[in-house]
Amino acid sequence: MFDGTGERPMDRGLLRRMTDAVAHRGPDGSGLFTGPGVALGHRRLSIIDIEGGAQPMTDPETGVTVVFNGEIYNFAALMETLSGHGHRFRTRCDTEVILHGWMQWGADCLTHFDGMFAFALWDPREQTLFLARDRLGKKPLYYAILPDGLCLFGSELKVLTRHPDLPRDIDPQAVADFFAYGYVPDPKSIYRAARKLAPGHFLRWRRGGEPQLRQWWDLSLEPTEGDAADVAAQLDIATRRRLIADVPLGAFLSGGVDSSAIVAQMAHGMNAPVKTFSIGFGGVEGKDGAYDETAYARAVASRYGTDHTERQVDPDSFDLVDRLAALYDEPFGDSSAIPTFQVCALARETVTVALSGDGGDEVFGGYRRYLWHQREAKARKLLSPGFRKLLFGTLGRIYPKADWAPRRLRAKTTFQELALDDIEAYFLSVSATTERQRRNLLSLDVRGPLHRAGYHPIEVLREHWRKAEGADPLKQAQYADIKTWLPGDILVKVDRASMANGLEVRAPFLDHRLLEWGVNLPADQKIAGGEKKAILKQAMEPFVPANLLYRPKQGFSVPIGPWFRGPLRDKVRDELTGSLLGESGLIDRQSVEMLLNQHQGGYRDQSRVLWLLLMFQGFLRHDAASRP
Repeated sequence: MFDGTGERPMDRGLLRRMTDAVAHRGPDGSGLFTGPGVALGHRRLSIIDIEGGAQPMTDPETGVTVVFNGEIYNFAALMETLSGHGHRFRTRCDTEVILHGWMQWGADCLTHFDGMFAFALWDPREQTLFLARDRLGKKPLYYAILPDGLCLFGSELKVLTRHPDLPRDIDPQAVADFFAYGYVPDPKSIYRAARKLAPGHFLRWRRGGEPQLRQWWDLSLEPTEGDAADVAAQLDIATRRRLIADVPLGAFLSGGVDSSAIVAQMAHGMNAPVKTFSIGFGGVEGKDGAYDETAYARAVASRYGTDHTERQVDPDSFDLVDRLAALYDEPFGDSSAIPTFQVCALARETVTVALSGDGGDEVFGGYRRYLWHQREAKARKLLSPGFRKLLFGTLGRIYPKADWAPRRLRAKTTFQELALDDIEAYFLSVSATTERQRRNLLSLDVRGPLHRAGYHPIEVLREHWRKAEGADPLKQAQYADIKTWLPGDILVKVDRASMANGLEVRAPFLDHRLLEWGVNLPADQKIAGGEKKAILKQAMEPFVPANLLYRPKQGFSVPIGPWFRGPLRDKVRDELTGSLLGESGLIDRQSVEMLLNQHQGGYRDQSRVLWLLLMFQGFLRHDAASRP
């Protein structure tokens, strides 16, 4: 907490309650700091310098104090540099590097840090609060500035909601965004009064002045060059940087390209066998085959002699829904949060740090939508906008919907996208629901304010699309995803699931140098002849079996469609037709009933929107229970 207008006394009991709200993020220790008009609390997960890294950490000479979540991988090199400038260190902890980095470089210290971080720093010399978040948003940071000048901040929204003065009005724009994207994009939160500090941004507030919000990093879009050997070398370096820890370390292994690549690099960089962990869904068949990938994971584990552990997930995991709502604090609609939570729990039984393959798709063009977007963007250039809308708009309306079919046979979606411009089509491809579904689902209490404000969820995407104007279609889509999907969905999912289990997850593909280089490679090296992540797969050919590299992408998907028609049929219906959603005034009851009938009757696959509704209801339940 920080009083931006004066030096009001800080309530240590309240600070303790706010800090303890995220005890799961730091089960190894806690600490409090209070001064005139400022209060900092911390929960610690000990990774580096277990004995000497307690927080809040204060420099005894200046009184500068910091609380920090994350890892600074180049802390040893920075210690050496800062020592050369006359700084003296009392620990071998990366937290102290932040203190001295601030004292040496001010806000420019951020450009020196290589890692994942969110921190709050108080400098009594300048009476300044400084909040900062890493380049890609790997670590979260929420804040709220109350009308009386009090600033609340914390790693999760539940820290802020513990304060009795935080207004809890739900933001209609955030509700619309959630049902459009499946998450609440930065910098919004589900509450009007609370915000997320966006990735690559900092907030500096000098007491008596105005808070200043600044972007300190953005993804460069300057073209780069390289080949498969360069990919392997850069990934090896990024992986080795993330092997520094004073606690047991392992890796997630799904059997896909990205996680297999990371395990291969770890196996070459570690003296002991890598501990690997997999989750599967045995016995459930999907439209593209089995959901279970554990056989592929076992093949990689066998090749590298890893200490491998796997676990099966069944419909009983539906009981996690309420717990997930409490973990994520605001609506979060990625159903793979279930297996992500499960694999984190499994890994935490034997390790404290796990490496993941997150980011490989964003860096090297791995999503199916990239291939289709690239092809459709080329097709649009061949025809005038008016002719495209007339021809493909008409075909899109009359062609039958085929949710059950592979993408290449779902021509209705393709026709609809060809009738639109690039950003409209890409928004359609990333949307969790259709425009009609949102119009029917959201009540007038939500749609009314949106209409009056002239707001549409595509504006989230449009903001970033403009910044990548002039880039090739693939790079423009990658840039937009790195600014929205990556921090809003992928990194949120992994951060909450891992920290709920006292586990730290590191992602070598999200090394900012590797990411910036990979994104800026020529498009035909990332997608070549219809093969996604082509250059990464070429780089991994000496390390990963070809039948794993070149099999169809499956993803960390959950069989909610079959579950909602089968073992969870009655439970889902009871949940969604109860009073909570209807009485919220935000959701139309009849639309929910129609979606249930369509899905459970086998007419349409509505599992995704039903899952969004379940998670939204879970949020409403959690929100009501947590209010004073």
